[in-house]
Amino acid sequence: MAVNPTIARIWRGRTTKARADEYAGYLYEVGIRPLEEKALAVIQLREDRDAESEFITISFWEDVAAMSRFTGADPRQIHHLPRDAEFLIELPRAVQVLNISATKGLFGL
Repeated sequence: MAVNPTIARIWRGRTTKARADEYAGYLYEVGIRPLEEKALAVIQLREDRDAESEFITISFWEDVAAMSRFTGADPRQIHHLPRDAEFLIELPRAVQVLNISATKGLFGL
C-alpha cells in the first residue's frame, strides 16, 4: 500500500551563477541522495538569473514524525551541508514545513 505524503519541507539557497553547476552536483550528491533514501519523494528545482542561481529542494514526508527521524528533533531547523558556506551567497536561516492540502498528479494519486 502506497503511503501518501502529508508534509512538504522546503529549503532554498542561492549561489553565484558562475558556481551554479558545481554546486548543483555537490548538492545532489551530498544533500539530495540522502533524502532520496528517506523521504517519500524529492524535487530539486533551479532558477538561473543574471548573476545568481537559486536552488529549491522540496522533500515530501508521511508525517512530521517521519521527517523528524531524518532531520532531528526539530524538522524546521536548518541543516547546512559541509561546503554550503563556500558556495552559497548567504546561508539560509530556515526551512519551510508545510501541510500538503492537494496532490493531484503527484505520487500516483
